[in-house]
Amino acid sequence: MSTLPTWRKSSYSGGQGGNCVEVAPLPGSVGVRDSKNPGTGHQAFSPEAFGAMVHAIKAF
Repeated sequence: MSTLPTWRKSSYSGGQGGNCVEVAPLPGSVGVRDSKNPGTGHQAFSPEAFGAMVHAIKAF
């Protein structure tokens, strides 16, 4: 029996309906998806790639 991922919305997502991202821990990776269209799927990143992406975004 598989467990569904627990998605959480970015703390930077506001309530105005703008660009929102959700993340979830997945087996061996981190999932990222559009919170407005969760049924369209997700992109999976290795933990290292996800960490590098977050670091780069914070430095921007």
